[in-house]
Amino acid sequence: MHRRRTAAAVLAAVGLLGASVGAARADEAFVTNQQSDDVSVVDLDTATVVATIPVGGKPAGVVASADGARVYVTSPDAKAVTVIDAAARSVIGRIDVGGGPVGIVLSPDDRRLFVADWYTNQILAIDTATLAVNGRVPVGRAPAGMAVTPDGALLISCDRDDDRLSVIDTATLTVVGTIPVGTHPFAVTLSADGLTAYAANVMSDDVSVVDVAARREIARVPTGDTPYGVALAAGRGFVTDQHADTVTVFDLESRAVIATLDTPAFPEGIAAARDGRKVWVASWDEDVLFSIDTTTLEVVDEVPVGTSPRAFGAFIRPTE
Repeated sequence: MHRRRTAAAVLAAVGLLGASVGAARADEAFVTNQQSDDVSVVDLDTATVVATIPVGGKPAGVVASADGARVYVTSPDAKAVTVIDAAARSVIGRIDVGGGPVGIVLSPDDRRLFVADWYTNQILAIDTATLAVNGRVPVGRAPAGMAVTPDGALLISCDRDDDRLSVIDTATLTVVGTIPVGTHPFAVTLSADGLTAYAANVMSDDVSVVDVAARREIARVPTGDTPYGVALAAGRGFVTDQHADTVTVFDLESRAVIATLDTPAFPEGIAAARDGRKVWVASWDEDVLFSIDTTTLEVVDEVPVGTSPRAFGAFIRPTE
């Protein structure tokens, strides 16, 4: 069972981190909190909440733009996407999309937003300049997590209830292939070169390793109970095991599991820091955002956030 750090220990760590003067501005985490209907903004250097932004509608999915200017949040209950000015910490737009928006990603150039509609089995394409929906792609049942290749050419969608990934040509907005994977894939992450996809299968308790070009599964990595998300850092894969209260760590080259880490309860969204030294994880049950050192594999920071944080997506905002 995980034991929380004492308040004194957390405050001491924050004091040490905050002592540096004149350092470059830290990246920030925008954490969607479903039950408090808001987004916590966390300074990742000091591990402190610096703002809370009300959004409503049980926010779940989140993506920060590559230029750090905006953050987009899906709210399934509101059937909407909220647009946030990241620097101003203010809501600047709302896109009514209908259905049940959950997963959300951006094209590498930040010009197009893709939203997975869980209820109507389609991916919506949205122009970020006009905030207008300008395309819809029918996919499999209950689409959830997505990823876009670094060149922006392909979008990969987890079609959870069909046990497959859909591969979408972003230029034509058509499905150009499907890839059978494990049972109920929920989240997918791509390698930096876009050649390999890692899909977390919540019902078969494993991660499918997929050759994107060949469009086939090439391996499976066993995980704990109900793998929810995958992050890649320091040559390793980190998988949140939602119902096991653990994170599974595996070697990307050998695909062998190298550790199972005890963590705060019900870990869900996970993202790697840009320098690869930490991965950051939302704990739904303990209402914290915590970090894992990717070298020592120890839990380092625990930051109290809103109620029931989900942070499903690329929630780390670059500030420099």
